[in-house]
Amino acid sequence: MDNLIPLILGMAAVTYGPRMIPFFLISGTQLPVRVDAFLKCIPIAAIGALIIPGVFSAIPGSPLAVVMGMGFALIVGFWRGGIVIPVIGSVAAAYMVLWLSQ
Repeated sequence: MDNLIPLILGMAAVTYGPRMIPFFLISGTQLPVRVDAFLKCIPIAAIGALIIPGVFSAIPGSPLAVVMGMGFALIVGFWRGGIVIPVIGSVAAAYMVLWLSQ
């Protein structure tokens, strides 16, 4: 228990260090256009990789509910933006499909 604080501080330094080194090294330089475009695509790809598999395994017995929920989220998300309305609406759309199919 005596070495808990140095252990936490060491883990914080090891985690925080690799994140801050590129920030300090690249902060004054201009990135090439292609590299900048590539880096802007990473959050979209990461969200897709994290969310899409969960969507298809959330309701295994009703693929129509999955398609309706995801379709609602895509359409409203592109049309209106934001996160709250597409998420709540997609849950409601999937629930309505499940409720109507019973």
